[in-house]
Amino acid sequence: MLKLLGRIGAVIGGIVLLAAMTGVIWLDSLFEERGVKHVTSLTEELGAKRVMAIFAHPDDEQLVAGLLVTSAAEGAELAMITATRGEAGTQMPKVVHQQHLGIIRTAEALKNSYALGVDVHEVWAMPDGALERDVPFLALAAEITKAFHRFEPDLVVTFWPESGATGHRDHMRIGLAAQHAVKQFDGIHVYKGPRHIAYTLMPRGIMQSLGGERGDFVANNQPDPTHSMPSDADAKLRGWDLHASQRDYVEAVYQVPANVLYSFFDKEFYFVEEVR
Repeated sequence: MLKLLGRIGAVIGGIVLLAAMTGVIWLDSLFEERGVKHVTSLTEELGAKRVMAIFAHPDDEQLVAGLLVTSAAEGAELAMITATRGEAGTQMPKVVHQQHLGIIRTAEALKNSYALGVDVHEVWAMPDGALERDVPFLALAAEITKAFHRFEPDLVVTFWPESGATGHRDHMRIGLAAQHAVKQFDGIHVYKGPRHIAYTLMPRGIMQSLGGERGDFVANNQPDPTHSMPSDADAKLRGWDLHASQRDYVEAVYQVPANVLYSFFDKEFYFVEEVR
């Protein structure tokens, strides 16, 4: 009887192990994209020497941490624009009185960009949650154009305008303004404007399977990625520690610890357009 029970236990254990392995393989597949060109470095692939990331909020740069760290290691010059101070955000955990959140998140963003190797980081004071409503579109694009003149990037990294990676209206607005500024740029003297624009995208499988209505919106409104490159889990985990007011964001949103998420979400996906 004991031998029989032992055999039954071994069979059940084998079934459980097989089911767990199948689940891990399935989950891992949700973070992949078919037909994408995988490169070790997007900036090296594009020959970019001066990179400007343009985002809406402190912590948005977490999506492209791998690109930034790799670019810095290659010797590229890096600049970043964060259009708002994130003052309307939800604290996870609460670390400060809400009226002071913009100050704290500005400091968090500057600390993280420094750790990522960014050389120049401008945090603007545009209204968090209201870029579309309160900032005229052409005025926003004009400010980005002025930043191009100051830094002269050859690669711009931003959000895809129709999905914003998360469906956030601020993300979509800043992506559209960056796109407009790149495509309407009139070169002066030697500098003719950015040569490429790269839009950060989310893996559609995970968004459609576990992202709910917003995930479906993102997946259905972004293009097929053209490139992927390795993420940098260490940089992203460090980034959430530096963004102390948002440290628990990943677990709150995805219901798993950040280190578990990044063991699967180990690539960054981009749609790249050549501008000139």
